[in-house]
Amino acid sequence: MTNGTATTTDLDARLEAHRVELTGYCYRMLGSSFEAEDAVQDTMIRAWRGYDRFEGRSSLRSWLYRIATNVCLDMLAAGNKRARPMDLTESTPLARAALSPRPDSTWLEPMPDSRVLPTPADPAEAAVAKESVRLAFMAALQQLPAKQRAVLILREVLAWRAGEVAELLGTSVASVNSALQRARATLAERRQPGADASVSDPLDEEQRKLLERYVAAFEGYDMSALTALLHEDAVMTMPPFDLWLTGTEDITGFMTTLGAACAGSRLLPVEVNGLPGFAQYKPDPEAGGFTPWAVQVLEISDGRITGFHCFLDTARWFPLFGLPLHLEAEAGQVEQGA
Repeated sequence: MTNGTATTTDLDARLEAHRVELTGYCYRMLGSSFEAEDAVQDTMIRAWRGYDRFEGRSSLRSWLYRIATNVCLDMLAAGNKRARPMDLTESTPLARAALSPRPDSTWLEPMPDSRVLPTPADPAEAAVAKESVRLAFMAALQQLPAKQRAVLILREVLAWRAGEVAELLGTSVASVNSALQRARATLAERRQPGADASVSDPLDEEQRKLLERYVAAFEGYDMSALTALLHEDAVMTMPPFDLWLTGTEDITGFMTTLGAACAGSRLLPVEVNGLPGFAQYKPDPEAGGFTPWAVQVLEISDGRITGFHCFLDTARWFPLFGLPLHLEAEAGQVEQGA
């Protein structure tokens, strides 16, 4: 192996070691799983090409964050803000429910924990990292101007010092502190639905039992059992449709009318956005077995499910989560019963 090859291999490894944390940063900035991965890939390419000009005045990690921040700010220049259905429309009563899709670029997207959450030694750091990718917090971030968003993430989530953030952004400490204060004020004013979700890490016994009851109720399509698990003001969303429903009566009513084809579904657990989630497969009457239908993300508070978010674009989501695109009937039963 030549020295040049050895150097290239070493640089690739050093850059790759930062991929997960950079993906988490770009995801928080952009609100899109796929745009975040594109941004990190662009960052890696720019770093690789520009490494001979990296003079080591800062750490490699700081330099990569500087590049990633510039990539994200460029991508956000068009002003698109990712959102959830409740950020765009009023809740719709079941009697007026209509499934109206909006473009993919509208929506805050789900993300597997494994792609954005490094494994820190400190449990407190791990808890903060999980909280910072939950849907409500992600939706709140999207309300901030791009530079305020960067400051808040770097200071509050990643615990950078004000001087480090000022150097990265090419501004003053006073400007960083002012941006952080404005960002905090905006988040306080625009408290997001789901912000009260409280999920322990790892799940406590009560939460595990709640999820077990949820799986049994959903797979059995038992609306009485499901009602007992939902908070009376629970919210259900279904991107790419802008419809969202509030309350147990409308949610279960939807599931037995427009959503009736989901009866007999199978659920496989996934770790998504720092929250409990499931890959939902509904019966496939043509091919047999089960076909992908949704990635479900659940918000929990005080022993009840408060948010029930179904991301339906399975052709995009299931490969991202490493999920099979078909379950045989026996495989689905065995997997869930394991």
